[in-house]
Amino acid sequence: MTGKANKKVSSSHMFSIELVSRDCVKCLVMPTENGSKVLIEGYLGDLESLGVIEGVMLEINGSNGTMKMDLSVEEIAHLLTSKTSQKSSAE
Repeated sequence: MTGKANKKVSSSHMFSIELVSRDCVKCLVMPTENGSKVLIEGYLGDLESLGVIEGVMLEINGSNGTMKMDLSVEEIAHLLTSKTSQKSSAE
């Protein structure tokens, strides 16, 4: 990995996915070529809760696992507002 790629990765939002079993993984593609896309798909199951931890970590809990992303309340609100504005403009 080049220094430029490391800088890009470190400035991006981090996420984690923890599943109760590998049976909950639908697809995991890790290409061997640089620049190829990585794909992670799975089943969180029935959604049990959604919350923001300490104002900076979005957490989605399902019966099969948990997905977390460092996304603040402000960022969520901004994204939802801009998405709503785009939808209203299109109508």
